[in-house]
Amino acid sequence: MHAKLGDHLIVESPTTGATKRDGEIIGLHHSDGTPPYDVRWSDTNRVTLVYPGPDAHVHHPEHNPKPGHLR
Repeated sequence: MHAKLGDHLIVESPTTGATKRDGEIIGLHHSDGTPPYDVRWSDTNRVTLVYPGPDAHVHHPEHNPKPGHLR
C-alpha cells in the first residue's frame, strides 16, 4: 500500500450492514508512502495514527476522470 498526502484511506466494514470509514491522509511517516499514516476521519474530524489492515485501501482522487469525461 502506497499513499500521498491528500489521498483518502477507505476502511471497509468487516460486518454486513455496518458503514465503512474514510479519511484524508494528512501525514506520512515514510518517504515511500507506506504505512503508517496520519488520517483525519470524515465522521469525527479527529486525527489518528493508522496502520491499515487488509480491509483498507487507498483512494487516489486525482486518478479519477471528471464526470462526463471518457478515457
